[in-house]
Amino acid sequence: MVLTRSRRIFGVGFAALITLAAVFPRPTVAAPGLGPVVTTKDGGQIFGFDIDAQGNDGVLSSSQDLPNGEVLSSVETFDQTSGKIVKKVLVRRNQTDFVTVGIFANDVGLVNHELENGVREYGVMDPVNGNVFTRKWTPPVNPIEVLERADNQDTTTSVLYAIELFNQDVPDLFVSDIAHNTFSRVVHLDPNVFGLNDGPQLAQDTVKNKAVIALSPDGGAVGGHQPEIALVNIANGNIRVFNGVFIPPFHSGFVNGLAVDSTTGTACTTTELDADVEFYDLAHETGFFDSLPGASGNQELSGTAVASDPIHHLFLVAQPVSSVSGGSSIHVYRENGNLLESINGFNFSNVSSVIPVRIALNPSKRIGFVNGPNIDQLQAFSY
Repeated sequence: MVLTRSRRIFGVGFAALITLAAVFPRPTVAAPGLGPVVTTKDGGQIFGFDIDAQGNDGVLSSSQDLPNGEVLSSVETFDQTSGKIVKKVLVRRNQTDFVTVGIFANDVGLVNHELENGVREYGVMDPVNGNVFTRKWTPPVNPIEVLERADNQDTTTSVLYAIELFNQDVPDLFVSDIAHNTFSRVVHLDPNVFGLNDGPQLAQDTVKNKAVIALSPDGGAVGGHQPEIALVNIANGNIRVFNGVFIPPFHSGFVNGLAVDSTTGTACTTTELDADVEFYDLAHETGFFDSLPGASGNQELSGTAVASDPIHHLFLVAQPVSSVSGGSSIHVYRENGNLLESINGFNFSNVSSVIPVRIALNPSKRIGFVNGPNIDQLQAFSY
């Protein structure tokens, strides 16, 4: 584990530093490493989770098949500090499932309820720490399946990527205030560009008021087109697409993860074929790449989920099969591409077959949660 962190202050005298330290004491931050493990009460597999980036609560959904043929599904809240389950908010014993979509601004949670007839209903927890569902979220296009939502707990304008069920999986972007069940725009996307075969990854630039979508043209084929980055103006629906980093000899393959730091206009992606990480200046539409430490282009060591810490301007990259230790790792990068640290000892390589690996962060506490070590668990960590 690399534990170097540089903090340099220029032009401040020693006495002034003492005064500043007294007025603005440095927050206590745990040493980088693993923390508590969250385990579902029912023992069901976790289908989506998130944490409040400004609070201390989290929410998860779980499901499991019972011997009598029923499906036991639950929505539970948990405490970030202790990892303990706070409350079973909702439990069903039938043929339906819950999937946590995410937590949005002001601790507003959204959960997908997959009904037996294939239709989806979306319940809102406002707030999550209230431990109760308060209303429904009803998109103007229905029925839909929300597959991606942009990480954004800073503004009430949220962006979600969904497909239209029973309509050839046509893709749409929904721009919504989740808490008030309002929609400022629905962007109907070209299925030939933004369809499921192109593996879209979604993020949001809240400063520029744009959705950012990383695409894998040619289905991420070996030798295919390099990734593309689409910038969607969520005020008027206009879309601009630019080519991503070109990486020979295999041309990257699928984009596995994407995150954006809106404060700097920087994006970070991971790609499948080469075990590389890419960094983009969205304003200038330029980028560069670097390999995950020790990966040497080995596809089996590719990164997946990416999360942004906009307070400290860091990107955290999940690597299911670690290239620096046994199990799985999370690599912490500065936005200039320099590796800050590698946190090892995770095990999320075997829990991503249905719901992809996710990293959820509380940047003010410098803590996060990721899937594993088992399918009914989440692993807390500090960085």
